[in-house]
Amino acid sequence: MLGSTNGSSTSVWMDTASVPAFPPLQGDVEAQVCVIGAGIAGLTTAYLLSKEGRTVVLIDALGIGAGETGRTTAHMFPPDEWYAFIDERFGATHARLVADSYARAIDRVESIVREEGIGCEFERLDGYLYALPGNAFRDFDKEHASAVRAGVPAQLLPRVPGLAFDTGPCVRYPNQAQFHPLKYLDGLARAFVKNGGRIHGGTHAHRIRGDHQRQTVFTDSGQVHAGAVVVATHTPFNDRVVMHTKQAGYRTYVVGLRVPRGSVPRILLWDTGQPYYYVRLETPDGARDHDILIVGGADHKVGQDDHPEHRYDEIERWTRERFPMAQELAYRWSGEVMEPSDGPAYLGRNPMDDDNVYVITGDSGNGMTHCTIGAVLVTDLVMGRSNPWTALYDPSRKPVHGLADFAAEQANVMARYGDWLTGGDVDSVQEIAAGEGAVVRDGLRRIAVYRDPEGALHAVSAKCSHLGCAVHWNSAERSWDCPCHGSRFDTEGHVLHGPASLALDKVELSAEGLPPPRTQRGARRPVR
Repeated sequence: MLGSTNGSSTSVWMDTASVPAFPPLQGDVEAQVCVIGAGIAGLTTAYLLSKEGRTVVLIDALGIGAGETGRTTAHMFPPDEWYAFIDERFGATHARLVADSYARAIDRVESIVREEGIGCEFERLDGYLYALPGNAFRDFDKEHASAVRAGVPAQLLPRVPGLAFDTGPCVRYPNQAQFHPLKYLDGLARAFVKNGGRIHGGTHAHRIRGDHQRQTVFTDSGQVHAGAVVVATHTPFNDRVVMHTKQAGYRTYVVGLRVPRGSVPRILLWDTGQPYYYVRLETPDGARDHDILIVGGADHKVGQDDHPEHRYDEIERWTRERFPMAQELAYRWSGEVMEPSDGPAYLGRNPMDDDNVYVITGDSGNGMTHCTIGAVLVTDLVMGRSNPWTALYDPSRKPVHGLADFAAEQANVMARYGDWLTGGDVDSVQEIAAGEGAVVRDGLRRIAVYRDPEGALHAVSAKCSHLGCAVHWNSAERSWDCPCHGSRFDTEGHVLHGPASLALDKVELSAEGLPPPRTQRGARRPVR
């Protein structure tokens, strides 16, 4: 079982694997490279650099896989913008680079699994894109042609084979992959340490300062001095504005249902609906008569659905309509994906720092693939090698190929600042049930209040420590989520997900659960 994590739900991976724990940083250390983030992006980068002979220190605010890697569905599949979209916006040359990077990412994971003997259930599978009747996307001829032109051995088929329902036309992408992400991270961590790497969990990085020769990572328990820094924290905390205007955070939801062993083909499945759904199978250790059918989707902007539990119900209903062999519900969990405004991820040198600070972000629902691509690319840059994917994934690129999406996301963000002009979720903290949270207005302030199962109240400022947007309650994960740039905080205000790097301010409540009275500006203090 995984220990500390960034939400209250439990994924099938967290329930069926253990990962090693590492002590927090104590004092200052020196390294050639400091990697921040112990998910698949950070651990793969650290591992590859250690193989190159670099001294590497890896730190994480929680621990191995405790962020989004433990909440993925862990399939390696074509880009969810699809090759026709990339071909149309970026051209055939870029589409070929995307196809090459995706194929090489799968090959790299497979080679690491084989070389390090990692038992993570890595499996090559066919993937299928389809559209049910009534969905908008029907131009599979165009997608098939673009994929083939990009070098993908795709096939156009009349339906997905082996399913209980007729999907209609589909595109088959052979030789994709899936695996158990936490078992993979367990093996990566052990291999990295064997190569001389150092890992520190429970070490929260909140600032990076330096120049083109030397950077210092400031944490709560010491400093890491390094010649290069890789920020692999899902979304970068070291960039206050620029990167966060070019991508948006979305919550995505997953259910896992038992199905009789062999009743669903071992494939990867993705549809084109609004909302869309994605499907894979997992066979838990020791399970002789059943598999877990994993189905995800029902995405929404972070912080823009206070009570999203209905999304689990919608996914389960969708699944049971198409997979009538589905039995009891075994898992429900959610995660966060970062959507770039123009499609490809942001992998490489951070645009707002010296040339020795790197970021891996913008997974767009392809986290296992993009993070591996990013680790390979960043390793090449740190080692001074050229990489053919550098320009394609350059974090400093302008969103000229996604201006409409960019404008829509910025309009959405600006509208959320209007929350400061509205009332609270409830008029009084007495209305907040045990295990729930709500925002209460106190004059010009908005206070985020959580009542724990024992009835005690926990209050923090509702002002996000990143850029001041008002946070909202997330009842599915019992967290405070920012609807502007995707930051998330626990019920005590501690950071669960960036770009925020500082906790929410504490607010003291009176015995009656009210904020203490404040002296009005300009009022005379009573004479004692």
